[in-house]
Formats: sequence, C-alpha cells, structure tokens
Amino acid sequence: MSEPKRREGRDANGDEFVFVALGGLGEIGMNAYLYGFGPPDQRRWLMVDCGITFPEGEFDPGIDVILPDVRFIEENRADLAGIVITHAHEDHIGAVIELWPRLKSPVYATPFTAGMLRAKLAEHGHGLEIPIHVVDLDSQFNVGPFSVEMFSLTHSIPEMSALAIRTPLGTVFHTGDWKLDATPTIGAPADAARLAKLGEEGVLALMIDSTNAFREGISPSEKDVAQSLAEIIAKAKKRVAVTTFSSNVARVKAIAEAAQASGRQLVVAGRALHRVIEVAKDTGYLPSGLRYLDQDQFSYIDRSDVVLLCTGSQGEQRAALARIAEEEHNEISLDKGDLIIFSSRTIPGNEKSVGRIQNNLARAGCEILTDNDALVHVSGHPRRDELRQMYRWMKPKICVPMHGEARHLKAQTELAREMGVPTVIPTADGEIVRLAPNPGIIDDVPVGRLFRDGRLLIPEGDGPVRERRKLSIVGVVVVSLAVSRKGALLGEPLAVIDGVPQETADGEEMLDVVLDAVDGTLRSIPQNNRKNPDALAESVRRAVRAAVNEVWGKKPICKVLVNVVDTKG
Repeated sequence: MSEPKRREGRDANGDEFVFVALGGLGEIGMNAYLYGFGPPDQRRWLMVDCGITFPEGEFDPGIDVILPDVRFIEENRADLAGIVITHAHEDHIGAVIELWPRLKSPVYATPFTAGMLRAKLAEHGHGLEIPIHVVDLDSQFNVGPFSVEMFSLTHSIPEMSALAIRTPLGTVFHTGDWKLDATPTIGAPADAARLAKLGEEGVLALMIDSTNAFREGISPSEKDVAQSLAEIIAKAKKRVAVTTFSSNVARVKAIAEAAQASGRQLVVAGRALHRVIEVAKDTGYLPSGLRYLDQDQFSYIDRSDVVLLCTGSQGEQRAALARIAEEEHNEISLDKGDLIIFSSRTIPGNEKSVGRIQNNLARAGCEILTDNDALVHVSGHPRRDELRQMYRWMKPKICVPMHGEARHLKAQTELAREMGVPTVIPTADGEIVRLAPNPGIIDDVPVGRLFRDGRLLIPEGDGPVRERRKLSIVGVVVVSLAVSRKGALLGEPLAVIDGVPQETADGEEMLDVVLDAVDGTLRSIPQNNRKNPDALAESVRRAVRAAVNEVWGKKPICKVLVNVVDTKG
C-alpha cells in the first residue's frame, strides 16, 4: 500500500509550526509575538510578550502610549494557550493590563517580572485580576502544545529570559532582549554550556534581537559603568543628579553604592523608581536595608552631600527631571554648578524632549554629562560579536530577525547569512511565517496600533488623532447659523476661529473674511433652497475654506452648525 501524499507545507498530520508578529518588527517597542502549532484551522497559539511603544510627538498629538492591535488573536482567544513574558520592560509588558480583558489567557512570568506586573496592577488595574503563574528562573513548563524552557540572559533589567519553545516539528529559540555580560552587577552571566547544549540538540529557528546589529564588537559591562559612575560622583563638588531608566536595577544599585562610597545621601524622585526599588528589594536584587530619602527631604541636605536619582531620562513631560528643569517641581531645584548625569541613551523619537530638558538645565548653569562624554551608560542589547556567538551556539536552520526597525532587521539578515544560516526570513508585522515544514511566508493577519487616548483605546485609523494633526497645522473655523424650517435666516451668523491668524496681510480681520464669505453664500442661495440644513452647511463650509485659503494660503478645518428653529406662521 502506497504512503498517502502529504499536503504541500504540512506534515503527515497536517500540523504546521508558525510565527507571526503583532508588533515589534520594523519598529522599536510594542513587542507582541505569536507562535502557532497545529493544522491551519485548528492552531493553538502561544503569545510571547505584550508591550507598548511611545507616541512620536507631533505625529500622535494627545496620545499617551501606543499598544498593538490584537484583534486577530482576540478573535481566536479560545485557542490562545497562554502569554509568556520575557522580562518587565514596558515595551514587552506594558500592554498586558489593558489588553488582557480582550485575551483572558494565563500569564507566565518569573518572580521579578511578576512583581512588576502586580505592582502595575495595584496602581493602574482598577481591581482587575489577572491569573499570573510565577515560574522559576531557567525552568521548564508546558503551555498547551508548547514546551517552554527559560534561559537567563543578561539585559538592563533583572530576569531577562530567552525562551526555547519546543514542538513536535522543532525548537525555536526566542532571544528576547539580551547581551553577553561576563560581569553583570545584578544576576548571573549567561550559561554558555547550557546554550551550547541546546544548539547541539538542534534549533530549528532563531528569532533574534536586532537592536544593535549595526555595531561591531562587544557591549561594555555594567560593572564598568558602575565604576565610572562611582569615580564621577566622588569627584563632584556640588549636587549630583542622575537620571536613568527606572527599570535598570543594576544602575540603581550602582548609583546607591556610589552615593554611599562618597559619603552622600541618596534621594529618589519619581513614582516609577520607587515601585522598581520596592519590587527589587522584595525579590532580592537590592538589599532589604537599602536606605534612601524621599524628595521631600531634598532641600534639607547640603549641596555637597546629596545624590538625586530621578525619573525622566527620556524627556517624559510628567517625570521628575522635566518638572525640575522647568522649575515646576515643588520640592527639588538644581542650581549653577550642579552635575546632571544622563545615565541612559536617548530612544529614537525622544531627541527633542530630552534636548529641551538639557537646554533648560544648561540655562540654569548646571553641568550636563551624557554617554557621549563618559562611560555612564551601556546598552542592554548585543553587538555583532555577541550576535555571532549566539549563532555559533544555536546553529539554527532558520533565522527570523526581530526587535528593530527595518534598517536593524536588514543588518541582522546580512549577518545571519554571513554566519551561514541556511534560511533567513526577513518578515514584517502581520506576516505568518511557516517555520516547519517547508519554511516561508504563507499568509497574513490584520495588525495595527491602538492609541491610549486618556481613558480610551482607539484604533489608529479612527478620526481623533488624524483631526488633531490637521488642527495643529491649519486651525479651525466654526460658523453657527439659525434658520427657520422655511429656510429664512434668523439673526446674524456667528463665527469663531482658533489656530488661524487674526488678520490678513492687509490688516483685515480674519473674522470679517469668514463672515463676508458666509453672507455671500447665504445671499446666493434662494430661501427655498436653504431648507436642507446639511446642504446649506456644506455650501457655507466650502465658501469659508476657500475665502480663508485665498488670504492665508491654508485651508482650515471648518465646522458649520445649522440650527433649525420652529417659528410661528
């Protein structure tokens, strides 16, 4: 009896092992990845991470954060076996609380990551309860048809866990964010022997962090930064303020130790820092006896006796450093000669806001030190020699570059080919990549962005943000009319302008230009034709936009309100 033919791209059971990104490919942040196993119409899914990204200033006016559009897996949530979180950075964990009600799947995280998620729930969860399964470091557990094994790697936050995801069709190694640091000040270095053993067992696909794929060499160690900060703080004559990513517990520890070694008192300003410090103390990454003062004690300490650790390294408007730089902080001020250390690297898109803070501090006479001036920051992502080492350990049959903008993914693609990976699959958000059998891009799913707009989540394509972008460029004109049901004008038209110049180049009032256009339009329309309020509003709108454009050169947003009033007779 002959063996039945396999369908193209399927194994004998019709199973496939697939990957799709809902965010994180072609962008920095908003990491949300799905792995699927089974026949196309019966796949079970595993989600890895569910993070946010930040708005790009004038492109996303009024938006607080951006979340991935998870409608695809929301529609298939009965088949979502679980959500595994690699680490507690906001671009990997920040969307969990808001999107969990749409997914309703168990969440798996290591102790520190679970602690951070619970702290966020307590502060922002509004009573929401999420089933969080705390798993040990370097443990192995099952989630639906997937066997997941965690591998501790160093990063700029405790408990970064890469994932070996095993299925009957092969093993994927999902690196998450990582670097190779032989001397981390928090946690242990990567277990090279264990990683090499995984590679010897056989890795079907390597899904690898591309953030630093441009940079040659090896990233400096966190220990080197700690030593450099200690030396800089010891030499400072007046106040020292340090801002860094609040989640960088190793950096917090280094700054606290540097303050103690120099005989200074540590003051902490910023709610996010307090939250991280408490979780780190609870999980043993910071000593339980770590002493620091709150911001209300700042003014009582002599200038030469204080190290201020504060939020705001990325120019966040509400963070402590922004308010200090604007001289709007109730309890903290910095003066001429004080040293401000930016122990961070500016995330692309934040340059203007960070520059504004630095300029304000410079005007106040403060000294500013960045990673361009001294070793006060190192990346948590691997450079090319570290990437090469990962390829040598894993020996993958397939590489899928991830975590980066298009240029980063391209550099990773070229490096993977240089390292002899047989199949490299550059992909984008929404594309379904079949990893086994017969690898390749086979389909796509809907993806996009959700904007957190105040208390609401709105799809990217909806009107409010688009309207705000236009408002910021051309302003708005609002016209109000009152007419009878027979089309007779009742009273004088009213108009207001906002974001539009008050006068023309000839000194004419812009409101007069608007009202003249309204008057001319009303005169041109016979009373009987004014009975349709929508048609009347559209005629006035077009006339006003054209009139303003003629004298200004821009077409404002124009809103016309037609009030139909019942009259006697």
